Amino acid sequence: MSFGEPEGYDQQARPRPLGVRIRPRIAAAAACVVLGIGLIGGAVTGSWLLGEPGDGGSQDTFATAGTLWHSVPVDGLFPPTVIGKGAGPGGADRIWTRIAVAPDTGCADAFDPLLREALAPVGCERLLRATYTDATQSYVTTVGLLFTKADAAAMRSLDSRFAKEGLDRRTDLMPRPYAAKGTLAAGFGDEQRASWTLSVLTDAPVVVYSVSGWADDRTVDDPQPAKEAMESGATTAVAQAGLGHEAQGLADRVERALRKNVGPSPEQSS
Repeated sequence: MSFGEPEGYDQQARPRPLGVRIRPRIAAAAACVVLGIGLIGGAVTGSWLLGEPGDGGSQDTFATAGTLWHSVPVDGLFPPTVIGKGAGPGGADRIWTRIAVAPDTGCADAFDPLLREALAPVGCERLLRATYTDATQSYVTTVGLLFTKADAAAMRSLDSRFAKEGLDRRTDLMPRPYAAKGTLAAGFGDEQRASWTLSVLTDAPVVVYSVSGWADDRTVDDPQPAKEAMESGATTAVAQAGLGHEAQGLADRVERALRKNVGPSPEQSS
């Protein structure tokens, strides 16, 4: 596995002896052993790629994932251009362009008080954020990677709590956007939040979230979680505009970019 050089974040930014015969049964047994090892290795890699907990190297991948905030260049975590095939309403394709990257920081001002309290059990090692706009520049979306100080058990516990209590659907637990001066998102503040999603990973010490809104700085009186805004038949302005798809689609693809930076197989870095 190889990582890129650290990069500051800114706003824009073994042979068989001769003459010895190997009996067929022995050869067959050896082949089975090799095949078994290969399958096990593939399962471990697959568990990370699919986001499912695995045996074997899961602890190593968990620990490695926690270091990505300082060992992977910003473009490896927040690509300048993100292509979302089928990510829009009705399976339409989406393309997002990064317009700002926030300096890596702590979490003090990035979340509303109640959300900060809900996330407190896992701690905050580092927070990375970037803001994107869609191809039409009609929407802006901030996506964040919260690298926690927690172990796997604590991440599972937090994920369970969010699921049981529906914390990812409460409007008083929305993440805040990153409004970068001099960009299309300069006016993207708390009142402009329209849709959001938040995912607590259990195979990495990371919380992935995103929040979307209109690029014309309009205020939103009734923000809606992405899952609800993406439901078939949803008729709210947020849903009709596809802002749920903007938030969920971008968060999903940034999470995939995160996962591609961890794993032993060369294919994962291609």
